[in-house]
Amino acid sequence: MLKNYFKIAWRNLQRNKLRATIHVLGLSIGIAICFMIFNVVTHSYSFDQFHPDKDRIFRINTLTDWGDGGSFPNSGTPGPLGEVITDEIAGLEEKGRLYTMYQALVALPSTDKVFGRTNEVTFADSGFFKIFPRKWLAGNPEAALVQPESVVISETSMHKYFPGSEASDVLGQELMFVDSDSIYAKVTGVIADYTENTDFIFKDFISLSTIRTQEQLEWYGLHDWTSVNSSSQLFVKLANGVSPESVDKAFKPLIAKNMEAEDDGEYATSFFTEPLSEMHFQPNYGSTHVSKTFLKGLIFIGLIILVLATLNFVNLETAQAISRSKEVGIRKTIGGTRIQLISQFLVETFLIILISTLLALGFVEGLKLIFSTYLPQDFAIAYFSLTNIHFYTVFPVLLTLITGIYPAFILSNYDPQRALKGEMTRDGKFSVGVFLRKNLTVIQLSSSIAFIILVLVLNYQLKYVTSQPLGFDKEAVLYAHLPFMSDPDKMLQLQDRYNQEAMVQRTSLSGSLASSTSLWTSIVRVPVDTTFEELSIQVMNVDSAFVGVNGIPILAGEASIDREDEIMVNAKFVKEAGFSSPEEAIGAEIGYSQRQVKIKGVVGDFHSRSMREEIRPLLFTYNAPYFQSVNVKLNSDQNLTAAKERLEEIFLTVYPYEEASFNFLDTQIDRFYQEDMKIKNVLGFACALAILISCLGLFGLSSFTIAQRTKEISIRKVLGATLQQIIFLISKEYMILVGVSFLIAVFPAYYFLNDWLNGFNTRVDMPYLIFALAGLGVMAICLLIVGIHSYVASQTNPAKVLKSE
Repeated sequence: MLKNYFKIAWRNLQRNKLRATIHVLGLSIGIAICFMIFNVVTHSYSFDQFHPDKDRIFRINTLTDWGDGGSFPNSGTPGPLGEVITDEIAGLEEKGRLYTMYQALVALPSTDKVFGRTNEVTFADSGFFKIFPRKWLAGNPEAALVQPESVVISETSMHKYFPGSEASDVLGQELMFVDSDSIYAKVTGVIADYTENTDFIFKDFISLSTIRTQEQLEWYGLHDWTSVNSSSQLFVKLANGVSPESVDKAFKPLIAKNMEAEDDGEYATSFFTEPLSEMHFQPNYGSTHVSKTFLKGLIFIGLIILVLATLNFVNLETAQAISRSKEVGIRKTIGGTRIQLISQFLVETFLIILISTLLALGFVEGLKLIFSTYLPQDFAIAYFSLTNIHFYTVFPVLLTLITGIYPAFILSNYDPQRALKGEMTRDGKFSVGVFLRKNLTVIQLSSSIAFIILVLVLNYQLKYVTSQPLGFDKEAVLYAHLPFMSDPDKMLQLQDRYNQEAMVQRTSLSGSLASSTSLWTSIVRVPVDTTFEELSIQVMNVDSAFVGVNGIPILAGEASIDREDEIMVNAKFVKEAGFSSPEEAIGAEIGYSQRQVKIKGVVGDFHSRSMREEIRPLLFTYNAPYFQSVNVKLNSDQNLTAAKERLEEIFLTVYPYEEASFNFLDTQIDRFYQEDMKIKNVLGFACALAILISCLGLFGLSSFTIAQRTKEISIRKVLGATLQQIIFLISKEYMILVGVSFLIAVFPAYYFLNDWLNGFNTRVDMPYLIFALAGLGVMAICLLIVGIHSYVASQTNPAKVLKSE
């Protein structure tokens, strides 16, 4: 029986090629999108799920409350917390500490070989490997990280540093790591690399006990409860039966014991537990993290596309039910039961979905190429993995039931006697099928209109913010990162070398760029009458050339500082500090960093961060040892590619063991809106698919419904109706449907866009004209499809249509 069902289903598909093509194309697009998103989501949730007792592992985070300035979570913790946490808080089975290093230089002293800089080096204690056990190829796990100047390396690092060596042979070998100072560490262990997805990117683990002197503790910020650094990471493994909520509560008396309360009796700092499963969705050690909001958006978009394709199927099948009424009547007359008819129609649906699924797998490879920059690093689809095999088996069956059950019930419910006479509806009676078809069409059109509105408004806002003046000149400015804590004499030597080049207009050194994601905040004490008022400010560490290189306008005073007791401020600082004018602020002394400093210059306000944020009061300070960037302003009409290569060549003459990589400042600024551009592009792609699927459905539905009205059209032509009257008559119904769809689409689109636009300090007003244009655009597409079918139908000779009447 099942074989006959499939045979009949295949013959029906061959007989109705247009219907089958519309179904397969629409469903395959929906399935391809869902399959891709399914793999992206499962990939994202697979990180660090292989650790034993993973549900009991948590990272301790810090939350700092700045009052009206908001609350800022930080994945780091104060150093003293890691020392006392197991003594002060009950229910902790293990603790593990990391102190991550940034761009550490690795070298092999015995051969003077330098391996370059890497972010894959960290300090760690022995507790870390108790929480996250590894396979040890050599060394004692209990003692490997106990002694200072010890290092455990991964198998990858072993092959890199000691090619051709066995794990046991490298024990006792010495490596040099250069951070703020040189660390000579002996290899005490070799561990296997993770083969599973993990956010722990580290390859070399230096014993945390290496940081032991008071000077080192202060340098790394591990000496004080008020010092919170994201590099200082603390992990705990809870004992069985201990809840993270109880640990969070236990932090309160610990904070009261070791920290000072604010004036209102509250504490600015608090700690909370973060499950290991959530770590991948927060900024972590590499660039592997992914936004959970973005993932949820992908899932939502995938479901919408699939629903639209499903509605297409239901809509077209119920509309075409009348053409199969005689088939149903004959089957029932010769003894076919309703269950058999439902089974037949479900098999036909399953065959369509099966073909669509196979075609979808081909589409997936195309999607991977289109969205390669949006996919996670090293993302690959294992088509024969257990999860994907479940998808192949469960998803088509589930989709068959969801998609095919209603059309199957409608078709199998026909009365044989009336079906054989061709009487499918009763005059004057409410038709569920017609009502459903109209509403399903409305849902499809509403989705298309909403997507179009979202994409157009997002594009409008992003173009607006990227075209706004930043308050400085970003053109032809290149930058490169300097080695951490580089010798100031070397930095000045590099600056002088660049200034000697004819293509260079000016060069500066700074702690950060004129505009970046970096944010350094502090408190200053501004004199007010006989007292002082505290003001929260942003700080930038710059040299005397910084203002000139970046074209920041000078409002008063001088544009240069070269002493630690001299500062420059911006116009927002002048206003909030209570000065009546920039000129009045010149020469004033304020308290900053436990000393008195003098305002030497006032610059104009500029956007040092994205336009989501307002401009903050800003202070320029001078601290040469902590410069981290070199900024080069090129002369006009330069070959930028050649200039970039020349700058990198000079960089290597001063820093031969570093990587020279210059980037353009305007490219860095564009990254502010990278996530928004991703959302816009993904929505744009979803919008195109939604329109395509809706058009496919509308094409199939209108071609069928107009075919049912050919006799009516012919009679009207005989009675003198013009082409325009016939097209208007048929299109009127669809114009009403588009109007209703527009009203439904406006509300969710407005809700989402209003929330998104409110996230920008600089934003456009809600562009209602774009809403109207989106509605008119969909109506134009709809009328075009319906109009073509109406025109073709109206050109048919009435004599041919009515000759049998």
